[in-house]
Amino acid sequence: MTANAYAKRGKPNWWEMSERWNTSFPFGWETDEDGFRGQVFVSDDENIVVMSIKGTSLWTPVGDKTSKKDKLNDNLLFSCCCARVDWTWHWQTVCNCYSGHNKCDQTCLSASLVLDSLFYNVGLGLYANLTAMYPDANIWLTGHSLGGSLAALLGATFGVPTVTFESPGERLASTRLHIPSPPGMPSSDHPITHVWHTGDPIPDGRNGKQIVYDTAARKKWAPSIARHRIGIIINDVLGEDWEEDRAVPEAVAYDDCEECSKWTFGDYQEPDMYRVSP
Repeated sequence: MTANAYAKRGKPNWWEMSERWNTSFPFGWETDEDGFRGQVFVSDDENIVVMSIKGTSLWTPVGDKTSKKDKLNDNLLFSCCCARVDWTWHWQTVCNCYSGHNKCDQTCLSASLVLDSLFYNVGLGLYANLTAMYPDANIWLTGHSLGGSLAALLGATFGVPTVTFESPGERLASTRLHIPSPPGMPSSDHPITHVWHTGDPIPDGRNGKQIVYDTAARKKWAPSIARHRIGIIINDVLGEDWEEDRAVPEAVAYDDCEECSKWTFGDYQEPDMYRVSP
Protein backbone atom coordinates (compact mmCIF):
# COMPACT_ATOMS: atom_id res chain seq x y z
CA MET A 1 0.00 0.00 0.00
CA THR A 2 2.80 2.38 0.86
CA ALA A 3 4.55 1.82 -2.47
CA ASN A 4 1.27 2.21 -4.34
CA ALA A 5 0.93 5.79 -3.12
CA TYR A 6 3.47 6.51 -5.88
CA ALA A 7 1.48 4.69 -8.57
CA LYS A 8 -1.82 4.36 -10.37
CA ARG A 9 -3.67 1.06 -10.44
CA GLY A 10 -2.82 -0.88 -13.59
CA LYS A 11 0.52 0.83 -14.18
CA PRO A 12 3.82 -1.14 -14.21
CA ASN A 13 4.92 0.25 -10.82
CA TRP A 14 1.68 -0.85 -9.10
CA TRP A 15 2.15 -3.61 -6.52
CA GLU A 16 -0.63 -6.21 -6.63
CA MET A 17 -2.41 -6.89 -3.35
CA SER A 18 -4.83 -9.48 -2.01
CA GLU A 19 -8.44 -9.49 -3.21
CA ARG A 20 -9.52 -8.11 0.16
CA TRP A 21 -8.20 -4.71 -0.96
CA ASN A 22 -9.70 -4.51 -4.45
CA THR A 23 -11.43 -1.22 -3.60
CA SER A 24 -9.19 1.83 -3.76
CA PHE A 25 -9.34 5.39 -4.98
CA PRO A 26 -6.55 7.86 -5.67
CA PHE A 27 -6.25 11.40 -4.36
CA GLY A 28 -4.17 14.21 -5.79
CA TRP A 29 -3.73 12.53 -9.20
CA GLU A 30 -5.89 14.94 -11.20
CA THR A 31 -4.07 16.58 -14.10
CA ASP A 32 -4.14 20.00 -12.43
CA GLU A 33 -2.88 18.69 -9.06
CA ASP A 34 0.78 19.11 -8.14
CA GLY A 35 0.87 18.43 -4.40
CA PHE A 36 -0.53 16.05 -1.74
CA ARG A 37 -1.00 12.66 -3.38
CA GLY A 38 -1.60 8.99 -2.60
CA GLN A 39 -4.22 6.24 -2.44
CA VAL A 40 -7.02 5.20 -0.13
CA PHE A 41 -7.66 1.46 0.29
CA VAL A 42 -10.90 0.01 1.64
CA SER A 43 -11.27 -3.58 2.88
CA ASP A 44 -13.97 -5.72 1.29
CA ASP A 45 -16.14 -5.50 4.44
CA GLU A 46 -15.43 -1.74 4.80
CA ASN A 47 -14.20 -2.28 8.35
CA ILE A 48 -10.71 -0.92 7.61
CA VAL A 49 -9.72 2.12 5.56
CA VAL A 50 -6.05 2.87 4.90
CA MET A 51 -4.82 6.25 3.69
CA SER A 52 -1.40 5.88 2.04
CA ILE A 53 0.52 9.12 1.42
CA LYS A 54 3.19 9.57 -1.24
CA GLY A 55 6.66 10.74 -0.25
CA THR A 56 9.03 13.13 -2.00
CA SER A 57 9.45 12.73 -5.73
CA LEU A 58 12.75 13.80 -7.26
CA TRP A 59 12.66 16.60 -9.80
CA THR A 60 13.49 15.73 -13.41
CA PRO A 61 12.59 17.58 -16.63
CA VAL A 62 9.95 14.96 -17.35
CA GLY A 63 9.43 13.76 -13.79
CA ASP A 64 6.72 14.02 -11.15
CA LYS A 65 5.31 17.54 -11.01
CA THR A 66 4.73 17.28 -7.25
CA SER A 67 8.48 17.54 -6.57
CA LYS A 68 8.51 21.31 -6.00
CA LYS A 69 5.79 21.25 -3.34
CA ASP A 70 7.25 18.02 -1.91
CA LYS A 71 10.55 19.78 -1.28
CA LEU A 72 8.82 22.85 0.16
CA ASN A 73 7.07 20.66 2.72
CA ASP A 74 10.30 18.76 3.43
CA ASN A 75 12.14 21.96 4.22
CA LEU A 76 9.36 23.45 6.33
CA LEU A 77 8.76 20.30 8.35
CA PHE A 78 12.24 18.88 8.88
CA SER A 79 14.78 21.69 8.81
CA CYS A 80 15.72 23.73 11.86
CA CYS A 81 14.82 27.10 10.33
CA CYS A 82 13.25 27.04 6.87
CA ALA A 83 16.23 25.27 5.24
CA ARG A 84 18.61 28.01 6.36
CA VAL A 85 22.19 26.68 6.22
CA ASP A 86 24.69 29.51 6.68
CA TRP A 87 26.00 32.54 4.82
CA THR A 88 28.37 30.43 2.72
CA TRP A 89 25.50 28.66 0.92
CA HIS A 90 23.71 30.22 -2.04
CA TRP A 91 20.39 28.72 -0.99
CA GLN A 92 16.88 30.14 -0.99
CA THR A 93 15.14 29.56 2.31
CA VAL A 94 11.45 28.61 2.29
CA CYS A 95 10.29 31.14 4.88
CA ASN A 96 11.67 34.28 6.47
CA CYS A 97 11.74 33.14 10.10
CA TYR A 98 15.54 33.43 10.36
CA SER A 99 16.36 36.32 12.67
CA GLY A 100 20.16 36.45 12.47
CA HIS A 101 22.97 34.85 14.47
CA ASN A 102 21.39 31.36 14.58
CA LYS A 103 18.13 32.71 15.94
CA CYS A 104 14.79 31.62 14.52
CA ASP A 105 11.33 32.99 15.26
CA GLN A 106 9.29 30.16 16.83
CA THR A 107 5.89 31.75 16.21
CA CYS A 108 6.84 32.37 12.58
CA LEU A 109 7.76 28.68 12.18
CA SER A 110 4.43 27.53 13.59
CA ALA A 111 2.53 30.00 11.38
CA SER A 112 4.45 28.78 8.31
CA LEU A 113 3.25 25.21 8.84
CA VAL A 114 -0.48 25.90 9.00
CA LEU A 115 -1.05 27.49 5.61
CA ASP A 116 -4.06 25.89 3.92
CA SER A 117 -2.01 24.81 0.90
CA LEU A 118 0.59 22.82 2.87
CA PHE A 119 0.33 19.05 2.98
CA TYR A 120 -0.48 18.58 6.67
CA ASN A 121 -3.55 20.80 6.36
CA VAL A 122 -4.66 19.08 3.15
CA GLY A 123 -4.34 15.78 5.02
CA LEU A 124 -6.56 17.06 7.83
CA GLY A 125 -9.29 17.72 5.30
CA LEU A 126 -8.95 14.33 3.62
CA TYR A 127 -9.05 12.52 6.96
CA ALA A 128 -12.26 14.37 7.87
CA ASN A 129 -13.79 13.31 4.55
CA LEU A 130 -12.86 9.67 5.16
CA THR A 131 -14.45 9.64 8.61
CA ALA A 132 -17.64 11.06 7.05
CA MET A 133 -17.63 8.48 4.24
CA TYR A 134 -16.80 5.50 6.51
CA PRO A 135 -18.06 6.45 9.99
CA ASP A 136 -17.85 2.89 11.36
CA ALA A 137 -14.46 1.94 9.88
CA ASN A 138 -11.10 1.77 11.60
CA ILE A 139 -8.88 4.24 9.76
CA TRP A 140 -5.15 3.53 9.45
CA LEU A 141 -2.46 5.79 8.02
CA THR A 142 0.76 4.91 6.24
CA GLY A 143 3.40 6.44 4.03
CA HIS A 144 7.03 6.42 2.95
CA SER A 145 9.57 9.22 3.49
CA LEU A 146 7.76 12.58 3.59
CA GLY A 147 4.49 10.65 3.27
CA GLY A 148 5.35 8.65 6.38
CA SER A 149 6.05 11.78 8.40
CA LEU A 150 2.78 13.34 7.28
CA ALA A 151 0.97 10.13 8.22
CA ALA A 152 2.65 10.21 11.65
CA LEU A 153 1.64 13.84 12.21
CA LEU A 154 -1.96 13.03 11.29
CA GLY A 155 -1.81 9.87 13.42
CA ALA A 156 -0.67 11.89 16.43
CA THR A 157 -3.36 14.50 15.75
CA PHE A 158 -6.23 12.01 15.65
CA GLY A 159 -4.79 9.19 17.77
CA VAL A 160 -5.18 6.55 15.04
CA PRO A 161 -2.88 3.63 14.13
CA THR A 162 -0.05 4.64 11.83
CA VAL A 163 2.79 2.68 10.20
CA THR A 164 5.54 4.53 8.36
CA PHE A 165 8.56 3.46 6.33
CA GLU A 166 11.89 5.32 6.16
CA SER A 167 10.32 8.58 7.30
CA PRO A 168 12.20 11.68 8.47
CA GLY A 169 11.63 12.52 12.12
CA GLU A 170 8.32 14.31 12.71
CA ARG A 171 8.73 15.01 16.45
CA LEU A 172 10.11 18.52 15.92
CA ALA A 173 7.33 19.35 13.46
CA SER A 174 4.70 18.02 15.88
CA THR A 175 5.86 20.44 18.56
CA ARG A 176 5.77 23.34 16.09
CA LEU A 177 2.25 22.35 15.08
CA HIS A 178 1.33 22.15 18.79
CA ILE A 179 -0.13 18.67 18.37
CA PRO A 180 -1.33 17.77 21.88
CA SER A 181 -0.70 14.54 23.77
CA PRO A 182 -2.85 13.28 26.64
CA PRO A 183 -1.48 14.53 30.00
CA GLY A 184 1.45 12.42 31.18
CA MET A 185 1.58 10.43 27.94
CA PRO A 186 5.14 10.11 26.56
CA SER A 187 5.71 10.50 22.84
CA SER A 188 6.56 6.80 22.61
CA ASP A 189 2.96 5.88 23.51
CA HIS A 190 1.46 7.41 20.38
CA PRO A 191 -0.10 4.64 18.20
CA ILE A 192 2.64 5.14 15.61
CA THR A 193 5.19 2.58 14.40
CA HIS A 194 8.17 3.63 12.30
CA VAL A 195 9.89 0.95 10.22
CA TRP A 196 13.36 1.72 8.90
CA HIS A 197 16.82 0.29 8.34
CA THR A 198 20.24 1.54 9.38
CA GLY A 199 21.53 1.84 5.82
CA ASP A 200 19.25 4.86 5.33
CA PRO A 201 20.62 8.11 6.83
CA ILE A 202 17.30 9.99 6.72
CA PRO A 203 15.08 8.58 9.53
CA ASP A 204 15.57 10.30 12.91
CA GLY A 205 13.64 11.93 15.75
CA ARG A 206 10.15 10.40 15.94
CA ASN A 207 7.07 9.91 18.08
CA GLY A 208 5.77 6.42 18.77
CA LYS A 209 7.86 3.27 18.49
CA GLN A 210 10.35 2.00 15.95
CA ILE A 211 11.15 -1.31 14.26
CA VAL A 212 14.75 -1.14 13.14
CA TYR A 213 16.47 -3.49 10.70
CA ASP A 214 20.22 -3.33 11.24
CA THR A 215 21.36 -3.56 7.64
CA ALA A 216 24.65 -1.87 8.56
CA ALA A 217 25.61 -4.92 10.65
CA ARG A 218 23.90 -7.71 8.72
CA LYS A 219 24.38 -6.54 5.15
CA LYS A 220 27.43 -4.29 5.71
CA TRP A 221 25.49 -1.40 4.18
CA ALA A 222 27.06 2.01 4.68
CA PRO A 223 24.48 4.78 5.09
CA SER A 224 23.44 6.00 1.66
CA ILE A 225 20.56 8.06 0.33
CA ALA A 226 20.35 5.55 -2.52
CA ARG A 227 18.92 3.03 0.00
CA HIS A 228 16.05 5.32 0.98
CA ARG A 229 13.72 4.14 -1.82
CA ILE A 230 10.61 2.18 -0.89
CA GLY A 231 11.59 -0.64 -3.25
CA ILE A 232 14.78 -1.25 -1.25
CA ILE A 233 12.98 -1.89 2.02
CA ILE A 234 10.33 -4.07 0.33
CA ASN A 235 12.66 -6.24 -1.73
CA ASP A 236 15.93 -6.26 0.22
CA VAL A 237 14.83 -5.79 3.83
CA LEU A 238 11.27 -6.90 4.59
CA GLY A 239 11.64 -9.95 2.36
CA GLU A 240 14.03 -11.58 4.84
CA ASP A 241 13.72 -13.06 8.35
CA TRP A 242 15.94 -11.07 10.70
CA GLU A 243 15.96 -13.00 13.94
CA GLU A 244 15.84 -16.72 14.67
CA ASP A 245 12.95 -16.39 17.10
CA ARG A 246 10.93 -13.76 15.25
CA ALA A 247 10.53 -12.59 11.66
CA VAL A 248 10.25 -8.89 12.58
CA PRO A 249 12.44 -7.03 15.11
CA GLU A 250 10.67 -5.90 18.27
CA ALA A 251 9.06 -2.46 18.29
CA VAL A 252 10.84 -0.32 20.87
CA ALA A 253 10.54 3.26 22.09
CA TYR A 254 12.71 5.80 20.33
CA ASP A 255 15.47 7.29 22.47
CA ASP A 256 15.19 10.95 23.37
CA CYS A 257 17.05 13.13 20.94
CA GLU A 258 18.17 16.73 20.76
CA GLU A 259 17.54 18.52 17.50
CA CYS A 260 18.76 21.91 16.31
CA SER A 261 21.01 22.33 19.34
CA LYS A 262 22.92 25.19 17.68
CA TRP A 263 19.78 27.27 17.25
CA THR A 264 17.94 29.61 19.61
CA PHE A 265 14.18 29.85 19.19
CA GLY A 266 12.01 32.70 20.42
CA ASP A 267 9.83 35.62 19.35
CA TYR A 268 11.97 38.02 17.33
CA GLN A 269 9.66 39.30 14.58
CA GLU A 270 6.37 41.11 14.07
CA PRO A 271 3.54 38.86 12.75
CA ASP A 272 3.24 40.83 9.50
CA MET A 273 6.78 39.72 8.59
CA TYR A 274 5.90 36.02 8.33
CA ARG A 275 6.16 34.69 4.77
CA VAL A 276 6.54 31.31 3.05
CA SER A 277 8.47 31.14 -0.23
CA PRO A 278 7.29 28.30 -2.53
